[in-house]
Amino acid sequence: MSARFHIEPLTKAHDRSCFACGNPRIDAYFHIRVSQDVKHDYAKCYVVIETTTGQIAGFYTLSSNSVLLAEVPQPLASKLPRYPTVPAVLIGWLARDHRFAGLGLGEALVFDAVKRVATAPIGAHAIFADAIDEAAGLFYRELGFMPLVSRPNAYYLPIVTAMKLLG
Repeated sequence: MSARFHIEPLTKAHDRSCFACGNPRIDAYFHIRVSQDVKHDYAKCYVVIETTTGQIAGFYTLSSNSVLLAEVPQPLASKLPRYPTVPAVLIGWLARDHRFAGLGLGEALVFDAVKRVATAPIGAHAIFADAIDEAAGLFYRELGFMPLVSRPNAYYLPIVTAMKLLG
């Protein structure tokens, strides 16, 4: 990430009112509900801030979760322990303000999420995301995520694989 931007946890001091990614569901979530999810520890939210203006250019949320082993794409599933579920972290929401399009902020947010999960003092085999639409699905596929077996809008990426992609 360039010096123009930095990523930090969402706080009450951040002004979310001007954020607009163009998807009404995501915008409404970020304006209205995200603070409640953070307050109740349902999710942690991280924002990318334009350093000079303090504007929020994007955000993502992380929540603990799991994926059914039967949903993990083969041949990955065959290499995992035979537990019914696989420990994972969910990127619940991820968006970039439309005014900051074309700067690679979406990818930077995913990379930051992967690094954050990989270095957390808790076990998680994978990171996954529910794509809100086909464009979001394409975004995750281009980053190496694979669709879950019977949930084609849910995408899965082992942390080890993600870290290799990051270098």
